Amino acid sequence: MTLRRLGLAIACWALLAAACGANADSPPARLPTDPGALPEFTLADYEHALGELRGTPVVVNVWASWCGPCREEAPLLAAAHRAYGDRVRFLGVDVIDERDSARAFMHRYGWTYPSVYDPTGAIRDGLGLLGQPVTLFYDADGELVDTWTGPLSQHALDTDLHEILTR
Repeated sequence: MTLRRLGLAIACWALLAAACGANADSPPARLPTDPGALPEFTLADYEHALGELRGTPVVVNVWASWCGPCREEAPLLAAAHRAYGDRVRFLGVDVIDERDSARAFMHRYGWTYPSVYDPTGAIRDGLGLLGQPVTLFYDADGELVDTWTGPLSQHALDTDLHEILTR
């Protein structure tokens, strides 16, 4: 089994386990309309947000302002978001970071899509992901199509965007 397939299997298991243990008493957090809001999200909030985005392909990028490879790929993500507009939803998950540093990072790289704040890395860890950056590509049905670990290349980003748009 390749590492990528193993990672996908672990991520699917983690999503299922978290869904079974979600607290039904607290209302799920909503994705912000203001990209700089950076609300704190739990794994359950993240899963709820993905469910609300069904019907549109989604790119989720797990990042941190202190992460060198995240800075490397940040301009590619900003350009892709501008190019694809409403055809693809972009969402960032800022992990183990300081909010002010994260907001400065988003501003510096021109990110106009929302990110959520995961101060302990619980979302990343709950998905079975190791480190950052990691980018998840979901098709319009909410199916995880690919998980890219490490900084994105233009080719990888273009390939996976094409894949989630044509499924």
